[in-house]
Amino acid sequence: MSAIAPERTGVTSDRTGVTTDRTGVTTEQAIEGSQTIRLAPNYWPFVVPALVVVGAVIVFPWAFTLWMSVNRWTLGQSRSFAGMENYLRLASDPRFWESLVHTLTYTSLSVAAPMFFGTVAALIFDARFPLRGLLRGVFVMPMMATPVAVALVWTMMFHPQLGVLNYLLSLVGIPAQEWIFNARTVIPSLVAVETWQWTPLVMLIVLGGLASVPREPFESAEIDGANAWQQFRYLTLPMIAPFLMIALIIRTIDALKSFDIIFAMTQGGPGTASETINIYLYNTAFSYYDIGYGSAMAVVFFIVIVALSFILLMLRQRSQWIDAEGK
Repeated sequence: MSAIAPERTGVTSDRTGVTTDRTGVTTEQAIEGSQTIRLAPNYWPFVVPALVVVGAVIVFPWAFTLWMSVNRWTLGQSRSFAGMENYLRLASDPRFWESLVHTLTYTSLSVAAPMFFGTVAALIFDARFPLRGLLRGVFVMPMMATPVAVALVWTMMFHPQLGVLNYLLSLVGIPAQEWIFNARTVIPSLVAVETWQWTPLVMLIVLGGLASVPREPFESAEIDGANAWQQFRYLTLPMIAPFLMIALIIRTIDALKSFDIIFAMTQGGPGTASETINIYLYNTAFSYYDIGYGSAMAVVFFIVIVALSFILLMLRQRSQWIDAEGK
């Protein structure tokens, strides 16, 4: 019986107890092969939900916006195909171009001021002095507040008669200002609020860059007689340039899409003096109910943001550190 069984099954066993078949494959190898085939990973069950979410949250809204932008659609009226009419209307709309100028002005000032003050604050907090950790925590507190709450507080501070800012100015003999209630000072006033809230973000990013800067070059520069400005100009600034570019990109995109502070404080006023594209877009779509024209405005504004982001990313690539081989 023991001699016949191996011939029927095609399985043999040597003295070491290892069982093989006629093809020379051991039983352990056969089991491992079957397990490998049976346990082959399948990632699609994990990828499909993410694709569905991306399609529902990003792809579909933008596709629907593009479709609405080529239609003449006002809520309460029938919809009709308009082609490029809404886009041509933008080119001849003086209010759109005025809002574009306001957007670029507001963005430029809201980026330049936090970048300057944030870099200065990072250089100060990078030094060692008593209570440095406590002061850092106090300095970043404005960044934690919600924009609407910040807007309401600053609106009260900007009040021409009851605001604390005009009271402080009166103590030093400066006449009261109209702040956000004057067309000439409304955008600088809004920029001051934006700077107060987001300077800590730039400070944290630059402070992280300063923490990664090696100290050996500065020791060599001191031996060579370089002063503090020369060390900052030729050592510190080039080394933290990648971090400055990251802060610049974040602040530019954030300032371009700023809506809550402006809407809560001025709603684009007085008149249209602080009306950015976001405010004009909102009023067009949800106050005048011109959905088609508002959608075309959103598409154009999205193209502007993508173009600026692409330019900033190209500049960021040029600001990368260069190693010893020049790569």
